[in-house]
Amino acid sequence: MNNSSGVGVLDKTVSVLSALENGPASLAQLVKATGLARPTAHRIAVALETHRLLARDAQGRFVLGPRIGELAAAAGEDRLLAIAQPILVQLRDVTGESAQLYRPHADTRICVAAAERTSGLRDTVPVGAALPMTAGSAAQVLLAWEEGSRMHRGLRGAKFTATTLAQVRRRGWAATAAEREPGVASVSAPVRGPAGRVIAAVSVSGPIERLTRSPGRLHAGAVVAAGERISRLLRVVLGVLARGDDPPEPPGALRAPRWCSP
Repeated sequence: MNNSSGVGVLDKTVSVLSALENGPASLAQLVKATGLARPTAHRIAVALETHRLLARDAQGRFVLGPRIGELAAAAGEDRLLAIAQPILVQLRDVTGESAQLYRPHADTRICVAAAERTSGLRDTVPVGAALPMTAGSAAQVLLAWEEGSRMHRGLRGAKFTATTLAQVRRRGWAATAAEREPGVASVSAPVRGPAGRVIAAVSVSGPIERLTRSPGRLHAGAVVAAGERISRLLRVVLGVLARGDDPPEPPGALRAPRWCSP
């Protein structure tokens, strides 16, 4: 099959990226895999490294860079939102509280989807709102599974500690009361991408008068179930696109995992 686009430099660049799909490669291995001249392969690889599309491992070999993952995450954003929105509505109806989905962005977390309580006292977080990563149950969830150095940077100025995040990892959810905002309580759980990495946090929030100062006792089960449902459907949808798997199941009732207890 002829994969030529007619744009030579682009075809050569794609051949370098494709050669690294199965793992690290030295320059000599890139030359052998792509059939490119050594100076050409080196020039393209170094240019891709400048743009973070390639990186180097500890042995100096070329590997796919972090920008690849960032672009993949962006490509999956619309699918994540399409999957999450009906589950947020269901979570709101089950708990009676406003439900949100947060994605990390630099030093903030962005509300990318929400289902607001329709009446009565509620915590309203508009879609697009940027909230700090230093307070709140969603911030705890988004930081808890980060690698060590990024987690410790995130703890600077935070209202929670490394011990708090260890507890979040152990039980699989976070709950706070009056940490981000006086009078507001929340419960959050992780949403994981196909590789198992935490890519978002699903939350419910509302006044302490209803959620109490131990909101996890009321809603941890439903929130964890929502996070697991979004994660599972995202894996299925991306699998359908990549491999032609069976279509995803329609959202059903949220059921708390048996192991989930406050």
